[in-house]
Amino acid sequence: MSETTTRNRRKQLNGVVISISGQKSIKVAFFYKIPHPLYKKEIKRKSIFHVHDEKEECAIGDSVEIMETRPLSKLKRWRVVRVLEKARASNI
Repeated sequence: MSETTTRNRRKQLNGVVISISGQKSIKVAFFYKIPHPLYKKEIKRKSIFHVHDEKEECAIGDSVEIMETRPLSKLKRWRVVRVLEKARASNI
């Protein structure tokens, strides 16, 4: 198999940056809904991923696309592909 076909099989998610946890490291929240097993009402859930941000271009509140990658540290298994939308600056 060529490198591009194996790379295409990696998981990709869209999430929101919730924390900057060091140099080149961020935390991204991925929100999703699942039906309740008994009542079938949709329940909000979230997963938090430790993500590698090589260019340090992400800020809290940014919407980003992340891709699964090889283990980069104890917890980091994802990396930033691109920033989809920058966070709006609050007027203080």
